[in-house]
Amino acid sequence: MNADSNSLSKNELKEILNKNWMTHDAMWFYNCLQECGIEKTNKINKAAIRDMSTVEIKRIQKAVGVGQLNTFDEFKSFFDIAMEIATGKFMKYKYSTPAKNLMHAKWESCFAYEGIKALGVIDRYECGIMLRIDTWLNTLGIKYEVEPKVTGCMMHTDGKCFRDYKFFFDK
Repeated sequence: MNADSNSLSKNELKEILNKNWMTHDAMWFYNCLQECGIEKTNKINKAAIRDMSTVEIKRIQKAVGVGQLNTFDEFKSFFDIAMEIATGKFMKYKYSTPAKNLMHAKWESCFAYEGIKALGVIDRYECGIMLRIDTWLNTLGIKYEVEPKVTGCMMHTDGKCFRDYKFFFDK
């Protein structure tokens, strides 16, 4: 077995890094929960997600050389790249653009739901998954509306999770 990183494909390396990042996130959440309780953990978690996501999307934007996004097509192309960079296959989501200025996202399953349920606090968990995307959009200056507006966990309350985004690009 060759033990150098060149033996891994770019996608294999990305998947490992994303899994490690999400494991760190889960362990951080668990330890904060033990120390602070669910209410304070939710508050700290959402603040950390907003701060991290702001930096994350700016780094991705700079790395791929994308400036202001003025049209839905420009946004969609950049969003596809950002999602490819920032997510892993284990996350089991899909999104589509059924029409101009519309995006539908849904999850077949949710790693966060499974983890928080295992911790026994899913009934009081405030989802941070979509906050990451919302923060990206806010940081990029994208005007949008999202439905449904959810604070808790839709997988827990509805057995499914989805969001519909309506964008307000002029062009």
